[in-house]
Amino acid sequence: MNKITQLFKIKYPIIQGGMIWNSGYKLASAVSNAGGLGLIGAGSMYPEVLREHIQKCKKATDKPFGVNIPMLYPNIEEIMNIVVEEGVKIVFTSAGNPKTWTSFLKEKGITVVHVVSSSVFALKAEQAGVDAIVAEGFEAGGHNGRDETTTLTLIPMVKEKVQIPLIAAGGIATGRGMLAAMVLGADGVQVGSRFAASVESSSHDNFKQTILNVKEGDTQLTLKELAPVRLIKNKFYQDVQDLYERCPSKEELVQLLGRARAKKGMFEGDLEEGELEIGQIAGIIHEILPVEKIIQQMMADFEIASKEKAKFEF
Repeated sequence: MNKITQLFKIKYPIIQGGMIWNSGYKLASAVSNAGGLGLIGAGSMYPEVLREHIQKCKKATDKPFGVNIPMLYPNIEEIMNIVVEEGVKIVFTSAGNPKTWTSFLKEKGITVVHVVSSSVFALKAEQAGVDAIVAEGFEAGGHNGRDETTTLTLIPMVKEKVQIPLIAAGGIATGRGMLAAMVLGADGVQVGSRFAASVESSSHDNFKQTILNVKEGDTQLTLKELAPVRLIKNKFYQDVQDLYERCPSKEELVQLLGRARAKKGMFEGDLEEGELEIGQIAGIIHEILPVEKIIQQMMADFEIASKEKAKFEF
């Protein structure tokens, strides 16, 4: 056991990222049943839909699971109350000030983890009283840090600043990646893209198949004026780039983005007009697998890599 398996009472220090339009109760419960920590992604759910997924997840697993909550959510107070009412024991917060809700959640006996993209924010999260931190490098898919700090440099920088358990995220899809992150100082890993391309992911099959076709250079961080997001280069992405050539205002970018772009792309499968969020590591994801198989492969790969590491000891 290590700090993360002890904190969450799980078998493996593998956390599934709470990805919008990918992370329903089927994915979360499958990860938890396989020995990791599954997270329901509240960012794409209306409050009552989230309640339904929490209830279904409790029926689908007797293992620990949690909810990922972006704090910019418009119904944040209602969401937090639902989490408490439904007896959720683990909450990952992101996209906001951890001071806002950490005390409220911890007073209810909930373990709180906050997602950060810099060592400065990691220290602030620790001071706010969170139980652990996810440090996410800009290789990650979806919404991301503005500083473009890679996981390879971010993890040791955060490790220097904080004492609480540290979870690495961004560019991790294999056991070797997991070992590398832990050698750098992480106590566990959060995995997103690999689980997006799983049987149990709630995203559309069109999106899952597209993940398998992603190669090096096929994703890019864009829309920094709104909220930095890593996207697959499709027609919508190209429309954004064309607009940038005219030095657009923030209002023009908002107008182009419109509403429900991510839902259109990842959940409804519109590969042209939808927003397709995935990490750079998608370039080594070549098949859609059940969650149990993914975790088994990661742990087997981790064990092999751990033994091979001894070859490089001087």
